Amino acid sequence: MKNFFSVVLLALATLSLGSCKKSDSTAAVTGVWTRSAYLPGLARSGAVSFTIGNVAYTGLGMNGVDTVGAFKDFYAYTASNNSWAKVASFPGRGRYLAVAFSDANYGYVGTGYTGTSYLSDFWRYNPASNTWSRIADFPSARYGAVAFTAKNVGYVGTGYTGSAQNDFYQYNAGTNTWSSISSYPGAKRQGASSFTLNDKGYVMLGTANAAYPADVYSYDPGTSTWTAHRQLLAHSATSADALDYDYSLLPRANAASFAVGSMGYIATGTKGAIQGDCWAYNPTDDTWTVKTAFNATTSGGGGGVGRANGIGFSIGSTGYVGLGLTGTTRLDDLYQFAPDAVPQ
Repeated sequence: MKNFFSVVLLALATLSLGSCKKSDSTAAVTGVWTRSAYLPGLARSGAVSFTIGNVAYTGLGMNGVDTVGAFKDFYAYTASNNSWAKVASFPGRGRYLAVAFSDANYGYVGTGYTGTSYLSDFWRYNPASNTWSRIADFPSARYGAVAFTAKNVGYVGTGYTGSAQNDFYQYNAGTNTWSSISSYPGAKRQGASSFTLNDKGYVMLGTANAAYPADVYSYDPGTSTWTAHRQLLAHSATSADALDYDYSLLPRANAASFAVGSMGYIATGTKGAIQGDCWAYNPTDDTWTVKTAFNATTSGGGGGVGRANGIGFSIGSTGYVGLGLTGTTRLDDLYQFAPDAVPQ
């Protein structure tokens, strides 16, 4: 398994770089992907991840083998020594396509799909005692939702309940309750992505009824409002809002996402075909920039094969993408991303 993917895919990397307009034809594409330690558990897709301090936690998911079922195991990744350690297993039912978020002290995991049932239960993980505790159920069972943390509060919304949704809720840890907030203003969807920048949660991408929405919104908990951002569409090179890159390449579902510093990142995913490119979002001018593709050649700064339903997280100034599904094969690898490094 760990030697299976010795050949990387070049097509999407070429597409990403070849789709540039205007000044980016001469701009240097930055970012270097480097392999990190493999997950010690079974390869999987549809897992969750969250970070507390300088440690990332990942678990759940499935590997497509009916006799194995959905997973309940969990692992902690320590970046300082590039190592994994098994932690307490998730006490709820095994599941995949669940969501996770964290605050300063705890991780929270819930919703998801068993293969036959939508789930609404939610659980809190305490790293200090390595224990899980059940908290209030999410208001409705679903899978493929999205979550983010802003100002130390967790938010969960969208997803699939039998149809795509756009409702959103915040978790009130002090009272162990969920409160409805304004629904996501864009199209209803599942498989969306999110990251947090400047205490605002950005939600984008995903799919609904075989469409891939181009809208992007951020939620400001200080004002309890959603704000629309530039849509992910192709822009004419001669138009008033001409852009350097063809943003219509961005819409997709089940991508990995993370934030490093002042920038948000999207990598991999699926849009009918598996994606392997990587993009960076700058909230200052509401623009996206092509970064070194996840599936670029190793000599070109790339990492592994393109994939969907993987995990994404960040620790300090480094982003991480791993696990997931390519074709019918589940993956157990992890790669770290240095956004400003220049491929050699």
